[in-house]
Amino acid sequence: MICKGHSKLSLERQYKLLQIHRSGIYYKPRGESSLNLELMRLMDEHYTHHPFKGARRMHTWLTVDKGYKVNKKRIERLYSGVMGLRAIMPGNQHTSRRNKEHKVYPYLLRNLTVDHPNQVWAIDITYIPMRKGLCIW
Repeated sequence: MICKGHSKLSLERQYKLLQIHRSGIYYKPRGESSLNLELMRLMDEHYTHHPFKGARRMHTWLTVDKGYKVNKKRIERLYSGVMGLRAIMPGNQHTSRRNKEHKVYPYLLRNLTVDHPNQVWAIDITYIPMRKGLCIW
């Protein structure tokens, strides 16, 4: 849109009209490096067969299995930012819907008044994911 040989408008006036900086005209974005292109090709091929793997597991595959020395942030940027990939996971649909075939147990503490210590005990069985794939049940 900038015309360098315009008869009536100077370059500076054209920049002001278009609301752009002069340095923006001369900027040429760098493409991806050859290593990044190779990593993206490998990730694309691997994603075709394993669409359930996210950026973290893709990084593990590239570093451990393929032997590349790359940072996890680089893989995350290429995987989701540049390539636009996302892990396909099964949805947790209907997890709160009760199964009518299962027995429903009565709530035994409904009319109980708790008036002294150690009368009632409880435990939380919530799933807590931890680092490195370990979990507590």
